[in-house]
Amino acid sequence: MQGQVTWVNGVTFVGEAGSGNSVVMEGGQKNNGIRPMEMILLGVGGCASYDVVGILQKTRQDVASCHVELKGHRPDAVPAPFEKIEMEFVVRGRNIKESQVARAVELSAEKYCSASIMLGKADVEIVHSYRIEEV
Repeated sequence: MQGQVTWVNGVTFVGEAGSGNSVVMEGGQKNNGIRPMEMILLGVGGCASYDVVGILQKTRQDVASCHVELKGHRPDAVPAPFEKIEMEFVVRGRNIKESQVARAVELSAEKYCSASIMLGKADVEIVHSYRIEEV
């Protein structure tokens, strides 16, 4: 995996991944891009969501949509690494089995999601929960 981050001006940077995709990052003063710590939070949510949806599809659950609501808790200090991340998966579909959602979230957290496993090894408390909405 490769990437490059280039300073644009002020506190604005552009990150380009080896895949060719790019993202604008900003230090928070002008709100012209995503803050780097927001990217970490979104990365964890994306990694885990990819796992959960994939596992539910493999178990033939009729998933109409899925999103994860994220809350990152950081101290009011410098540096301010995440101390805790709360992830609540909201799975919408028809006749979704709760046991399958619970298992998908568990497998993501403990076996598949590299991002959350990495942060857990760095002593970030990660709390997973879910809710199911019938459509």
